Amino acid sequence: MDLSERSRQSLLPSFLYSSGTLGVDRMILGRSAAAVPNVAPSGPASIGSVVVQAPNEPGKIKLYSPMFYAACTAGGIASCGLTHTAVTPLDLVKCNMQIDPAKYKSISSGFGVLLKEQGVKGFFRGWVPTLLGYSAQGACKFGFYEFFKKYYSDIAGPEYATKYKTLIYLAGSASAEVIADVALCPFEAVKVRVQTQPGFARGLSDGLPKFVKSEGALGLYKGLVPLWGRQIPYTMMKFASFETIVEMVYKYAIPKPKDQCSKELQLGVSFAGGYIAGVFCAIVSHPADNLVSFLNNAKGATVGDAVNKLGVWGLFTRGLPLRIVMIGTLTGAQWGIYDAFKVMVGLPTTGGVTPPATVTDKLKAIA
Repeated sequence: MDLSERSRQSLLPSFLYSSGTLGVDRMILGRSAAAVPNVAPSGPASIGSVVVQAPNEPGKIKLYSPMFYAACTAGGIASCGLTHTAVTPLDLVKCNMQIDPAKYKSISSGFGVLLKEQGVKGFFRGWVPTLLGYSAQGACKFGFYEFFKKYYSDIAGPEYATKYKTLIYLAGSASAEVIADVALCPFEAVKVRVQTQPGFARGLSDGLPKFVKSEGALGLYKGLVPLWGRQIPYTMMKFASFETIVEMVYKYAIPKPKDQCSKELQLGVSFAGGYIAGVFCAIVSHPADNLVSFLNNAKGATVGDAVNKLGVWGLFTRGLPLRIVMIGTLTGAQWGIYDAFKVMVGLPTTGGVTPPATVTDKLKAIA
């Protein structure tokens, strides 16, 4: 065996891949080592009826393996949990502007009212349900998005997966968000009540049992349908627009292939694409966001009550400028953190120019 072959060989002992003085068949089957065929180290070694598969490169996570989805889930936890917690003061003012516009008339006056009535500590009221709720949501959102994107692409086949990639992004993100919101909803209900009703509770530990005692366990899911109405369009826009923006950046704005760009540049593209996508997300999902805040704040409130009190125009515009700033920054940071985590564990960043389906892919799809 020459030096170049040895350099490609696995760190596992050489007797697993070729004959030698200590052959595997001698160890396992009791046969002579001379009966073991020589096998190239790049593939599996057949030893009688025993097949030994050469391992993957150490430190690398195979795409679409269980470890890949686990890494994406962990990245989603860090991405959503940390960013939503960081913008708790903005979220607090936004929720109160939606619930009590007479008192919280603008962003600046809203911060002033909170500072006067609750002090600096009041700006982070409800941070625990925010952290836990959006960590759970992020785990499901990103983990299941990667799963459903691959699943729907496999169903469509290589040619149609490339041709209708935007539909796959939309379907995959919508499917993931349905699951993610079931995880988020109880925490969101407690968070809104804690943030918009001073004196209701200090946080999650006393707020959750108090909420359940008042409205029952099912009351935690009273806002699930409006939450779906807010989050599913938001997430569909978040993922589909991000994937499209990033692909266009690499295709038209950067004069070299993505795999030749530095990791720093790739993460910069992820943040910029995420911020732009976040602006679209805020506009699309804002009416439902107003509904969620209204329903979780008032016991026994209905969608009709919200429309009557806020008006249709109010549903679309109340608190929107603040939410655009918040969601744009939030989404950009989320994609930056998520892709930074992927890079840290040895995975590529999300998005880029999709290669066209090859002739081989098309033949496989037909077969």
